Amino acid sequence: MIHSRRRRRFARRAVVCATVVCLTLLATSVLRDGGSSGTVTSPRLRIATWNLCGVEQWGCRNTGTRQEKIAVIEDLAESDGVGTFLLQEVCTADLDRATAVLGKGWHSAFRAYAYRDDRGRLTPVRCTGGGRGRAGFALLSSSPLSDVAPIPSRQPAVGLQRGILCASLAARDVRICNAHLSVVGADHAHPSWEYRDDQLKTLFAAADARTVIGGDFNSSPPSASNRTYRWIWPHDAYDRYRECDQRAPGSRTGRATHRSGVKVDYLFTRLDRRGCSVRRTRMSDHSALVMTVGR
Repeated sequence: MIHSRRRRRFARRAVVCATVVCLTLLATSVLRDGGSSGTVTSPRLRIATWNLCGVEQWGCRNTGTRQEKIAVIEDLAESDGVGTFLLQEVCTADLDRATAVLGKGWHSAFRAYAYRDDRGRLTPVRCTGGGRGRAGFALLSSSPLSDVAPIPSRQPAVGLQRGILCASLAARDVRICNAHLSVVGADHAHPSWEYRDDQLKTLFAAADARTVIGGDFNSSPPSASNRTYRWIWPHDAYDRYRECDQRAPGSRTGRATHRSGVKVDYLFTRLDRRGCSVRRTRMSDHSALVMTVGR
């Protein structure tokens, strides 16, 4: 089966709310199932977070085709052994295709982005490019997903609503949370308002000793050189948890994950962290961050 999927991959390459209540009601969460799965036997879990830059109208037209982006996911699963993905800026059609390509036993959950206008109306973001569906962030896993739920977080009064999506991997006794945080100026009604501090506080409050949290935080680490936005981070984020690329307990840095040369993508856990890698790809403006944890 693995050789068959590799042949398919090579063939493809050859041819190549303002209120929380409103957001929860109107930005639909969808659970998708790629089929039944077998018993998980590996003592380690490899998790990746990757912003695909799959929403073409958001400056992503020259970051690879949808087929090439799906091939990156497949390669991370097959070559790197990634069993769980936290994905951002993905289209529903591409997520469905990736789930199908990975094969029987893969599962996904999706949360749509939505724009909130000055009258409080929410409009889901659609992906351009023909038939690609809605834009959003997702969980993709080789283990069944259960207890899938968005975590309500403070969002811009007028502007793009992102968010946090969590689920449990029952076979691993691990909970995962994927967060895509707001950017500076995201609130069109209040451009100077900051939301990431509240969103990070909510995200870390949702975690426990067997949770992996991560995603695109749209912020650099709280290092000494980042005084401007250091205050948005919970004071104990790097003390109670270890970040994937945190080289020592007291460090607050990490390798760049965005083509601008800064780190904006993260994976935190209190589980036994056994490895971290940054996978550079030319199919997005973000690199994929891959973390290995033990039981």
